[in-house]
Amino acid sequence: MLLLDFINVGNGDATLLREVEDGALKYAALVDCGHDRLQRDDHPEPLDPRSQRIFAGDFLEQCGVKKLDLLILTHFHRDHVGGLARVLQKATVDTLAATYIPPETALPFEPDADPAMPKAARNALRCLNFYVSALHAHGAKIREKRLLTGEQVEDWPLTDALSLRLLFSDAALYRRQKELYDAVLSGERDAYALIRWAKCMNISAVRQRFCYHGREIVLGSDVYAHMWEKVTATPCDILKLPHHGSLASTTRKLLDMLQPKTVVISEAAGRPDERPHPYTISLVREFTQDLHFTDAVSIPGLVDPVFHQSVHLEIP
Repeated sequence: MLLLDFINVGNGDATLLREVEDGALKYAALVDCGHDRLQRDDHPEPLDPRSQRIFAGDFLEQCGVKKLDLLILTHFHRDHVGGLARVLQKATVDTLAATYIPPETALPFEPDADPAMPKAARNALRCLNFYVSALHAHGAKIREKRLLTGEQVEDWPLTDALSLRLLFSDAALYRRQKELYDAVLSGERDAYALIRWAKCMNISAVRQRFCYHGREIVLGSDVYAHMWEKVTATPCDILKLPHHGSLASTTRKLLDMLQPKTVVISEAAGRPDERPHPYTISLVREFTQDLHFTDAVSIPGLVDPVFHQSVHLEIP
């Protein structure tokens, strides 16, 4: 059986997949690690006392997962990589897969050392520093780091029943990312290059298609719909909608290609930027009524809040 938990990390993404056999854990994979905070510092609204948001690392501990066979970092936005340190505090990792692997000598740095640098540039530095700091403090808990170059689609057999296909954007994005991040870690701070890269981070994210006993699970990370409205977007059973259900996250064309039976949106209730967007929710419901939200979204007349630590699905 495959257990899927789309963890309620509040703002961000963290998805745990566990294959169990006769009640024993056979394989565990985590895709992204959520944010470093349960409430974002740019809109720290009071949490509903019924909230069940939880850090990804704490969720692993609660589930008794002490080892991850695979940890995928789809890209390096704070809401996907900010929780990495806490994950590594709770579990060892057999293979970490990411589109950038810092040099072994990379050290944490101060993202706000130059207050004159534009905020967008400092935010990009902050995201990278979460990654570097976590690896510096807990890198010994990772057996292998696997670089995803994005040169071609990668197919990985994970177990006898579970397989993974990794789908990438243009490989030139990852080469540019390496040039920029290597420069930052060597002490360079090009504000305009950082700002330009910050605008590319979502489209550089890695998408995944897991297959288990013929059932297809697509995790779209933060890749906007227009980036993958292609013939490769074949039907699936479960879809984690990209980019927290934003207006750009999906289109009728993409949903018509994917034909999902179940859709999950990873988001934080109370966000002021319409994520999830009401139009996106209405569009998804034209294709399926089996729609779930990680956090307790409340949109009068459209969505009633549900309080839980994760959207839990099972595939026999």
